[in-house]
Amino acid sequence: MIDYERVISRRAREIKPSGIRRFFDIAGTMEGVISLGVGEPDFRTPYRVRKAGIRSLELANTRYTANRGLESLRREIASYNKRRYKIDYDPASEVLVTVGGSEAIDIVLRAIINPGDEVIIPTPSYVCYEPMTSLAGGAAVSVNTRLEDGFKLTAEQLRAAISERTKALILPYPSNPTGAILDLADIEAIRDVLSGTDIIVIADEIYAELTFGREHISVASIPDMRERTVVVSGFSKAFSMTGWRLGYALGPEPLIREITKIHQYAIMCAPTTSQHAAIEALRSCDGDVLEMVREYDMRRRLMVKGFNDLGLECLEPRGAFYAFPSIKSTGLTSEEFCERLLYSKKVALVPGVAFGESGEGYVRASYCYSLMHIKEALRRIREFLSEL
Repeated sequence: MIDYERVISRRAREIKPSGIRRFFDIAGTMEGVISLGVGEPDFRTPYRVRKAGIRSLELANTRYTANRGLESLRREIASYNKRRYKIDYDPASEVLVTVGGSEAIDIVLRAIINPGDEVIIPTPSYVCYEPMTSLAGGAAVSVNTRLEDGFKLTAEQLRAAISERTKALILPYPSNPTGAILDLADIEAIRDVLSGTDIIVIADEIYAELTFGREHISVASIPDMRERTVVVSGFSKAFSMTGWRLGYALGPEPLIREITKIHQYAIMCAPTTSQHAAIEALRSCDGDVLEMVREYDMRRRLMVKGFNDLGLECLEPRGAFYAFPSIKSTGLTSEEFCERLLYSKKVALVPGVAFGESGEGYVRASYCYSLMHIKEALRRIREFLSEL
């Protein structure tokens, strides 16, 4: 009989299962659950984008593309980011099309990490960063951001976390799960700390289009940051294209060249149909994105007010589509709160601890749902709190 404990790698065994999935696996076995958990737009992919994908199939455009992606798509990605975020990249050598933003993060880490290198990760943050760092042979260094700082990484925290082994900093703003964004002064302060080092910044800007009251500022647009920054983004969130699995990385040619080699061997190329559809998204869907942002903004304001009215302090999220209310007043841990709420009122939230230790005492609620859906969830949460 095979001893699977010996067969499976130590790195794989040490990775914890996603803290997000457990509650949805439970919720999937229950009837009548209201979920505020999944970070997936409830809008359909814009019709023009779907039509472009279908058209590419009708024309039998089903072969592999270049490893880096269709030349026409890379040109559109470069043009879009120059127009929207004032960052200028050569589509021939500084743009790589990937299978979602997650693949981009993975291969960037694998391209720069040597065994024992440290990667600084502000938390609470998206659940993939630490496991991907470990799989690349690196060591994750978590920096616990604070509510009083708006869940932003501060220059002082960054300076204290840097060591002689620091290789990279992940800047995941707008933030999942907190909705925090970085202002110009925040990025400039971080730049000043990094000045004179070889630390690479991985700027996960997948939620760049989804900001409220202020346009997104790309880390790479700040003087002296482009040379050390790889921008990761994609189509899932802004264009409601989650299942199309398409993202990209933008960065200096010496970095993108090595990142592309890993992509070549691991993936070959991103889905061809998705690439053709994405060209249309970049060319003609600014209006669709704006309509989605307006709808998210209504939901955001309803949810934040709802949580605060319930006595669950909730910082106003300025980006992405999540609220991160505090449940400390209940005396429950975030997992206890979510589990009891799910079983007693059939409302699914994500425990804050799933996003790092600094997320304890909070829960994540997505407003990728209708106003009616959100109102009903808030009503059930009110009942739950009154019965505690």
